[in-house]
Amino acid sequence: MEQEVGNMKWYVLRVMGGKENKTVSFIEKEIDRLGMQDFVSQILVPTEKVYQIRNGKKVSKERNFFPGYVLVEANLVGEVPHILKNVTNVLGFLGATKGGVPVPMRKSEINRILGKVDEMALTDESVSIPFVVGETVKVIDGPFNSFNAEIEGIDEQKKKLKLMVKIFGRKTPLELNFMQVEKI
Repeated sequence: MEQEVGNMKWYVLRVMGGKENKTVSFIEKEIDRLGMQDFVSQILVPTEKVYQIRNGKKVSKERNFFPGYVLVEANLVGEVPHILKNVTNVLGFLGATKGGVPVPMRKSEINRILGKVDEMALTDESVSIPFVVGETVKVIDGPFNSFNAEIEGIDEQKKKLKLMVKIFGRKTPLELNFMQVEKI
């Protein structure tokens, strides 16, 4: 990690959900336009890779694990906070009392998030077990594609789910792997 330049600290910007990446490019354009590179050094949308199986193929998808938030490493002097707040889709800084001073993130928090981002890049294949028994999921692969199913059991070793699908009013047991279903 590079040393903090001057008074660079990480802040969290609340942004419109689903517009995180767009907002980052808006912020970057604004920084370039105003020559503020010395005051804003990094802008991040924390994402993680999620794997699913679609039509029998394994596909990875970037998923935002902080929807509605963008991380900014900045030195909030003078007009900087004001300029950032006025970028399209930005709702404001997190941790600030209404109209108050933005609160920087603790080093440990940011390292955990950055660590998580780096870790995600390294451990592509680690599939966490995002399911719980009793949860309803949607089947996205195989003959029962687009059916909803209830999880009856989870086999973590084999990464399989024991599911109950309702077909024509009758419950039918089904075993699928984690990547053939998605959360609803």
